[in-house]
Amino acid sequence: MVDFVVRVVSAAIAFVVAASAANAEPRRWRIDPEHFAIAFEATHIGFSKVLGQFLKAEGHFVFDETTRTLLDAEIRVDARSVFTNHEARDNHLRAADFLDANNHPVITFKMTRAIPKSENSGVVEGLLTFRGKTLPLSVEVTLNKIGRYPWGENYVLGASARTVVKRSLWGSTYAVDNGWVADEIPIQVELEAIRE
Repeated sequence: MVDFVVRVVSAAIAFVVAASAANAEPRRWRIDPEHFAIAFEATHIGFSKVLGQFLKAEGHFVFDETTRTLLDAEIRVDARSVFTNHEARDNHLRAADFLDANNHPVITFKMTRAIPKSENSGVVEGLLTFRGKTLPLSVEVTLNKIGRYPWGENYVLGASARTVVKRSLWGSTYAVDNGWVADEIPIQVELEAIRE
């Protein structure tokens, strides 16, 4: 009887260990374009702050849910999709003074390393390619929630990210000297990603 109990307990432990090992494997997550917002703000001649978004973007990352380890990440933004609810201004933003979207239609961010700060937050360091120039950029990231959606079969991760882009470093210097348009542009990212 004792031998039987030992065998059952051993089998149960082996099952739990195997299940944990399986769950610990890093998985690829695809950012859901329907739940992906990239917003920015910029001072306008000191009178107000212009709020805008990029309406088209895609991305993916590799994340281990058990260890909370981010192993890889890439985001691609369509620079031509900039939107501030003002057609003339949006066309100017797409021009060479700002985004230079005709010559460089895609803005990319590729992770180089992730530095955890807590179980649900950290800094993602990477390379931002903007206007054809690539420079390092650090992004503060908060993990909001992981779990099964209340409807459907998707297993989802939600996160928020914040950073500041000093556009003059990438060659966008229009109206920086006279202070009409901010040089440092706060960026806010809200996303949900589906585990593949």
